[in-house]
Amino acid sequence: MTSPISIPNLFTILHLMQFSDIVGQQAVKEQLIRGVQENRISHAQLFLGPEGSGSLALAFAYAQYICCENRSEQDSCGGCSSCRKYSRLIHPDLHFSYPFFAKHKEDTALNFIEEWRRTFLANPYLSLDEWRNQLEAENKQANINIAECHQIIRKLSLKAFESEYKVLVMWLPEYLDKEGNTLLKIIEEPPQKTLFLLVAQNQDQILNTILSRTQLVKVHRLRDEDVAKYLVRKFHLDEEQAMRISYLSEGNIQTAVNLSKEESNNNFGMFSDWLRLCFTNRGLLAIEFSDNIAKIGRENQKNFLRYGMKIMREVLMVLAGAEYLVHLPGNEKEFVVNFSKVLNSAKAEAIINELEKAHYHIERNANGKILFLDVSLQFIKILKFNTLPAGTQYILN
Repeated sequence: MTSPISIPNLFTILHLMQFSDIVGQQAVKEQLIRGVQENRISHAQLFLGPEGSGSLALAFAYAQYICCENRSEQDSCGGCSSCRKYSRLIHPDLHFSYPFFAKHKEDTALNFIEEWRRTFLANPYLSLDEWRNQLEAENKQANINIAECHQIIRKLSLKAFESEYKVLVMWLPEYLDKEGNTLLKIIEEPPQKTLFLLVAQNQDQILNTILSRTQLVKVHRLRDEDVAKYLVRKFHLDEEQAMRISYLSEGNIQTAVNLSKEESNNNFGMFSDWLRLCFTNRGLLAIEFSDNIAKIGRENQKNFLRYGMKIMREVLMVLAGAEYLVHLPGNEKEFVVNFSKVLNSAKAEAIINELEKAHYHIERNANGKILFLDVSLQFIKILKFNTLPAGTQYILN
């Protein structure tokens, strides 16, 4: 269905998924371990945390710890039969559900299980965009459909094969539409020793009927220090570089990894040059810039726009009198401070808004050349002529 993942460009394969493999989140780990040791295992739990915080990895490590045949006071053993099968996502009593891009109404998550195993083992901090890319789904709508709900009920109605517990890990239950109400009875009155571990990012988008039946496990965004240590260990970045990336990533491991791969892309040079040519109203150079950036590919364009949004948010911090909170290396901080002298908050927010709209349309296959030229013209209006633009539609490829 899809080609194998280029794993070296993301994360190393995790041979284990123990608590010790997960970045930070020490308080949550201790809370989960203590609950198991005190035999307080709720049958339906909601791991709620922002993208890239490790909530999916935590839910998995928790399931592995519960089913481990020789667990310690700190972690699963990693070597028993159960742990070995968990480490390859092939344990017969471990089930996954996740959003997918159905081609047929009878498709379920099992149709994509091999892709899921490869993707999750390569990147336990994956985002929906990353999952979409692995399935080459482009701009198709993701959901967890009624056929998947029926499949979950069938799987969990069977007796456990090997472990004391059957476990369902559902990633992003926000993508359960009203069909999710089909699961209410089995969540409320599950078969004996059956665990539902839901992993969500947005509580407001989860069906209230499901939300009310789960115990909340709150997962906070990662500390910058923990993300930086991870980047130093995994990607051998120097500490200053790792701290700068971790600050920009806002606790999101996936974003931090993407930014670490961008270091050679000179996003700062491109973005600062772009703003300067728009500030000086150099239309021909804006056309040339649009031609060039259209050639770098959609993912690089999205990363470039995200970088620009972060730089402009730093400008807003300077304008708000909080320059001391700007943690950027010398040349980038110097640019942010100098650029803030020719802006006010309204202009900075208008530029961020244009970047956000551009990112939205790039994700939906907008024509890059036309889009970036249009954004350049909007920047010129904002920077040169003090005009805040109205909404704009872009031409699709």
